[in-house]
Amino acid sequence: MKVHVRLTFLLLVVLALSAGCTSAPKVRRTAVEETVDLSGRWNDSDSRMVAEEMIKDCLNRPWFADFQSHKGRKPSVIVGTVVNRSDEHINTQVFVKDLERALINSGFVDFVASRDERGELRQERADMQLGFTSAETAKAMGREIGADFMLKGTINTIRDQITGQYVILYQVNLEIHDLETNRKVWIGQKKLKKVVSRSRWKM
Repeated sequence: MKVHVRLTFLLLVVLALSAGCTSAPKVRRTAVEETVDLSGRWNDSDSRMVAEEMIKDCLNRPWFADFQSHKGRKPSVIVGTVVNRSDEHINTQVFVKDLERALINSGFVDFVASRDERGELRQERADMQLGFTSAETAKAMGREIGADFMLKGTINTIRDQITGQYVILYQVNLEIHDLETNRKVWIGQKKLKKVVSRSRWKM
């Protein structure tokens, strides 16, 4: 009986020591711009790189120079919907914001607020008309800048897989539409291909 009690006690001690020896997670801070690809899925680096490269290509195409030569000013652009048609969850709002940032920071276009943002801005201007804001600082209604063009797009994937390895192709398609005529003035495409290998014991 005493042997059984001792063995039980020793087992409890070993279990307690094992629990106490569990290693803490290792955290390494890294630059936001550094590419960290753990799973092979679409990530922040993909979003940023694709947005910057596609906007650079977009602004170097004939539609931009043609508009400036005819209108004598920067085009006003709004980003519409980017639809995720891939086989994985992608937060398209992150990609949309990367597109917006690349457009604004280029300095070549005027950027118009999105539909949701306009609603909030209009409400703020409406509140200014109620008399709580001084006449000198209240912003007038009906002076919004209409967009000349809308940027829209899709994210698609093609996957090929065998045991322990798969290849995934991301294809991003973007288009710019003339809002007055519905003409497509630019179509851009960017592809990313990733080969992901895993141990067969972890599949």
